[in-house]
Amino acid sequence: MAMRNRGRRRSLQNPTDVVENYFNYFTEIEEHYQRRRGTILLLSTFDWALIETWKNAGIPLEAVLRGIDEAFDKYDQRPSKSKKVNSLAYCSQAVLAAAEDMKEAAVGAVAGSSPAKSPGFEVAEIVAFLRGNAERLEKAKLPERVGFATGALAREGAGSLREIAEQIERGGKIPRLEDLERRLTVLEEKLMAVLMAATPDEHLVEVRTEADRDLAPYRRSMTAAQTEQLHKQYVRKRLLERSGVPRLSLFYLH
Repeated sequence: MAMRNRGRRRSLQNPTDVVENYFNYFTEIEEHYQRRRGTILLLSTFDWALIETWKNAGIPLEAVLRGIDEAFDKYDQRPSKSKKVNSLAYCSQAVLAAAEDMKEAAVGAVAGSSPAKSPGFEVAEIVAFLRGNAERLEKAKLPERVGFATGALAREGAGSLREIAEQIERGGKIPRLEDLERRLTVLEEKLMAVLMAATPDEHLVEVRTEADRDLAPYRRSMTAAQTEQLHKQYVRKRLLERSGVPRLSLFYLH
């Protein structure tokens, strides 16, 4: 997985709530979890999939951070701490509870509170990110299967990334991040669809079995819908990692 943008807090001109939440969400959760755990433990594929399910479910960042605090506060009060907290899933129930509490408290609250500043980007680094992903996409080892032109799609995607990079470079200014993110999402979704269809059945079974194994200890603390969504995100991430297909979202800009 690409390294995330850590520690930088530059201003972004005219940010929208959507962009602000998106670029802060994952990094803030990761850093907060690491602080509370007291060690720099790299998040696993499972953890990143869990964060993505929270994001897709619309759980506010503040609720996640509050839930992590509550979970660790209870952990710290335990007389015996023979087992370390090694996964964000330990905090999942507290996160959901915090989200419900915030939802109730938000009834009638004003919606015009000023947002925090979000990390911004520069033209050069966005261009470099897009071109770097184009190169990685061309080198990706996508599975080949009759009826699925995976190689052609990868080359087409790489060409699209370079075209976008050239447009931004010629314009010399930061594009609308919502529009750029939307284009990148479309490209990634097309790649994911073909990747799922072209991956041999035995490989899909292997990844799904891996997901089932890693999810097993946490099923009781999540609803069926949450488990299903987390399973889907886990499989998706593992397939992308195995084939070397880069994540195209600006969140993964490094």
